[in-house]
Amino acid sequence: MGRITEDLIRRNAEHNDCVIFSLEELSLHQQEIERLEHIDKWCRDLKILYLQNNLIGKIENVSKLKKLEYLNLALNNIEKVENLEGCEGLTKLDLTINFIGELSSIKTLRHNIHLKELFLMGNPCADFDGYRQFVVATLQQLKWLDGKEIERSERIQALQNFPVIEQQIREQEKAYCLKRAKDKEEAQRKLQEDADEGKKERSQPGFDGRWYTDIGAPLPSSVESKDLQAPEIQEGECNRKKVEDEEDDLEFWNKPSLFTPESRLETLRHMEKQRKAQEKLSDKKKKVKPARTLITEDGKALNVNEPKYVRLDFSLKDDEKRKQIVLDLAVYRYLDTSLIDVDVRPTYVRVLVKGKPFQLVLPAEVKPDSSSAKRSQTTGHLVICMPKVDEVITGCPPASKPVASTLDSSRERKTESA
Repeated sequence: MGRITEDLIRRNAEHNDCVIFSLEELSLHQQEIERLEHIDKWCRDLKILYLQNNLIGKIENVSKLKKLEYLNLALNNIEKVENLEGCEGLTKLDLTINFIGELSSIKTLRHNIHLKELFLMGNPCADFDGYRQFVVATLQQLKWLDGKEIERSERIQALQNFPVIEQQIREQEKAYCLKRAKDKEEAQRKLQEDADEGKKERSQPGFDGRWYTDIGAPLPSSVESKDLQAPEIQEGECNRKKVEDEEDDLEFWNKPSLFTPESRLETLRHMEKQRKAQEKLSDKKKKVKPARTLITEDGKALNVNEPKYVRLDFSLKDDEKRKQIVLDLAVYRYLDTSLIDVDVRPTYVRVLVKGKPFQLVLPAEVKPDSSSAKRSQTTGHLVICMPKVDEVITGCPPASKPVASTLDSSRERKTESA
């Protein structure tokens, strides 16, 4: 679930150069925020505040926003109008589609003398008989209610009938509060049952869905072996888990549910659980990348160029003058030499760059024991000199100069291999 943090506010204050103390307008809608906090300390100059489509259950921590003119709390879990007396400049309040059943709580808005527009449609209280008349008579400063202008004659009539209407509203409020208390109790009981069931499943052997025949074996190693299963087995388990999750999801959405703050929270938590399950399933589906084949079963060496630091750029030259084969490998200049491992074989040369193999089949047989490897001090290139069999080596070019500028290029081969 989301929380109001300084970073969140700054990210939504780009229009004010991310400065929050002088912010006049802030939009934090659809952030899954459960509690209204910190804003009255960090953003004292706010005039417009959008908090619609969150999970806020109580109006609080806004009393210091003296300059606030418009507050949008539509589509939240608010059950009571409160703590807005300090918002002296408030002219518009939107509480559309919340869970306000205590209609008499709007009396606290009498202190907001500049309040002109109020939206309460979509709340349980909006279904009460005499709802509009009660609000019109209680808040005489209002000009608009639920988007409809309040006529002078309508207010006069509401004030005349107010004693009777108020009694009707209190009776309906009482009935609603009794029903709401039962809903809360039922939601709490269900939450406790789900928690007990989950705890019971975790306490049973094989809670992770596997059977362990060796009861003496430690659990961590058993669980670790799960990651070593064949890709086919892992894929089968992933498919089974996916089917189970889909069945649970279908059962959840087909189950009847009351429209309450608790049901909204339960729905959101279910969606969050499904999202995490899908992410976990996707991670499991990712097959472990098989090791690169360097030597075939019949002993044939392959050309391989895997390291990203090599940039697929190299040159292989047969230096007939010095009777040697020279490999110039364009290793990343700032790569530490300790991360490079060179292995010269009679028919091929292998270089490991941070564990990634670069392998090249040689055009002639060489002497591994007499071979040498050096890094260029200017380019960082790796230069490997490999004397050919039954040939006499006369010397290796200086490593500080590019190989291509000092070697005989009578027989030169540039290759790129995947």
